[in-house]
Amino acid sequence: MARMTMIEAVRSAMDVAMGRDEDVVVFGEDVGYFGGVFRCTQGLQAKYGKTRCFDTPINESGIVGTAIGMAAYGLKPCVEIQFADYMYPAYDQLTQEAARIRYRSNGDFTCPIVVRMPTGGGIFGGQTHSQSPEALFTHVCGLKVVVPSNPYDAKGLLIAAIEDPDPVMFLEPKRLYNGPFDGHHERPVTPWSKHELSDVPDDYYSIPIGKAEVRRQGSAVTVIAYGTMVHVALAAAEDTGIDAEVIDLRSLLPLDLDAIVKSVSKTGRCVVVHEATLTSGFGGEIAALVQEHCFYHLEAPVMRVAGWDTPYPHAQEWDYFPGPARVGRALTDVMEA
Repeated sequence: MARMTMIEAVRSAMDVAMGRDEDVVVFGEDVGYFGGVFRCTQGLQAKYGKTRCFDTPINESGIVGTAIGMAAYGLKPCVEIQFADYMYPAYDQLTQEAARIRYRSNGDFTCPIVVRMPTGGGIFGGQTHSQSPEALFTHVCGLKVVVPSNPYDAKGLLIAAIEDPDPVMFLEPKRLYNGPFDGHHERPVTPWSKHELSDVPDDYYSIPIGKAEVRRQGSAVTVIAYGTMVHVALAAAEDTGIDAEVIDLRSLLPLDLDAIVKSVSKTGRCVVVHEATLTSGFGGEIAALVQEHCFYHLEAPVMRVAGWDTPYPHAQEWDYFPGPARVGRALTDVMEA
């Protein structure tokens, strides 16, 4: 079994899918000869040719619109938006067309597209290369939203997304591309090769969309996170010594509510962590669901740790970024409440 970075795992998923199904096509800005700005598609054009892996103009609406037309025709496009921050011109195509084709056609047409996009901060990308727009997609009926936290999940979930008959937004935390970043930016970077979840099979496997995973067993408090924040939550639990149970959602829509309810009913406390802006972030939806389904088990208010309600500040990257110190304070507060 190979040890892969998340970049290599994503590339392997597309390679496997393209090899198994000639209807799978990959396109986007610079994804062909150049192999993508993060090299996630490197080598795919050389292996499968320019008709199955090709470059597009800098036109996100055009990329997604073309993918929708291809999907209606019978192909399975897996397209890349170079950064999640650039998806806004394509938002109309995603919400008004891709998400509604099955409903509008009474099931005569589906839209089996995957829209991959690097998301989140931690790389000093500033306000236009650091956003986390996942809540904009979870509000749209007809879309699925996936956010992996490690190479093994990234490959299995991406293969499942490509095989799914409906549109899937596949958000890849860019800070995790080369290692399991835990928010301790002052420490040397840990490579994926030293992490067990970098053991990725070369061949086919898939992970069901909509199933969360418990990354750390605990009995004192439930920490719900996804993407980079899973590793931050694990670090905060270790740093504070609090017996926290850490849930990696993996999929935001559909959401594994059963896993959340089971854990919070056991611990009686809950902290939700995400990198996106606090107001109207996906953490608010989780907090509401916990209150609705676990009210009589709760021993303290549900707490959220998130980004500021500001554009992502380049000069204050690590103050904005919800690191282990901020998550640790929330864990301590909820235990003392």
